[in-house]
Amino acid sequence: MPPLKEGETQSHLVWDGTLSKGQKEASLAVIEAVRSHSEFLCWAVCGAGKTEVLFAGIDEALKRKQRVCVATPRTDVVLELAPRFQKVFPRIQVAALYGGSEDRHLFAPLTISTTHQLYRFAQAFDVVIVDEVDAFPFSYDQSLQAAVQKAAKPQSARIFLTATPSEKWQRECKYGKRNHIKIPARYHRHPLPIPIFKWCGNWPKSFAKGKIPSIVKKWVQTRLDQNKQALVFLPDIHLMEKALPLFQQLDPRIDSVHAEDPDRKQKVEKMRNRETPLLLTTTILERGVTFPNIDVAVLGAEDDIFTEAALVQISGRVGRSADFPKGNITFFHYGRTKAMIRALTHIDQMNQEARKKGLIDS
Repeated sequence: MPPLKEGETQSHLVWDGTLSKGQKEASLAVIEAVRSHSEFLCWAVCGAGKTEVLFAGIDEALKRKQRVCVATPRTDVVLELAPRFQKVFPRIQVAALYGGSEDRHLFAPLTISTTHQLYRFAQAFDVVIVDEVDAFPFSYDQSLQAAVQKAAKPQSARIFLTATPSEKWQRECKYGKRNHIKIPARYHRHPLPIPIFKWCGNWPKSFAKGKIPSIVKKWVQTRLDQNKQALVFLPDIHLMEKALPLFQQLDPRIDSVHAEDPDRKQKVEKMRNRETPLLLTTTILERGVTFPNIDVAVLGAEDDIFTEAALVQISGRVGRSADFPKGNITFFHYGRTKAMIRALTHIDQMNQEARKKGLIDS
């Protein structure tokens, strides 16, 4: 790092990790965005280590006595990120803001917040970082997007992070109209797991008859036998509630979770503690939450809820840990969709780009 400038203080960052080549480039770009008060997109595959990419840039802002906000659309992600940032910035107060949070009146140098909480701020932050910028509801809600702009000071850095930019942003990146850096590989230098397509017949009809499609049942039983944790994504809550007792016949510890679930935090924690062998979920767990060694299935992958971005993010739950860089991601379907094929192509192209750049080893 260059020498301190007048008015700057010593580093607040306490972290002895190392960055990959792709992460280093993105980290330097974040620092430059902070220094120049500019806008910047970090387009990084799921599991690339986007959080670590932010450390040096946030430290740069804190040294300048600036206020930083890291905003994300979902409470689960705030709950995961806040302790991580507190650990690497132990001498700085870190506020975690979400509905019902106890920190809502804290004036902290570093704030981790849901995007909804930004309605409460006006010209409050020198650096605003939006994680998962393409995620619902932020990507669909113009008032939320306006809240992010309002929360930033007139002269501020605005940094966006995602693995799945909108088509519009992808075009702008391609034609040089958006300042960005792409990280096409994970920090552990293993390729992204490629989804496997498996036809499972008329699965809603099977559930209506009180049966799990046999090919799905076999997939689940194999994971239970191997003591391998798994997530199974379903299109909606109603179907999930119908399916849960059928899955529990295979193992009573199997559970389900969705956005309105009052026990959502506890269920995710039980999964993290390996108390739950398999968790049925809606798209609420498609991003932001990491379990180190899991396989993933999408049941009803042809449903409209499973867009290209959603399927890429869901696939990104697998193989994130350096200790367990491989895993199985299966799309069970009753007919292939363009979104399924585009998701597979998207993942495959990232792997190809990473190989060309020498960012993966196989």
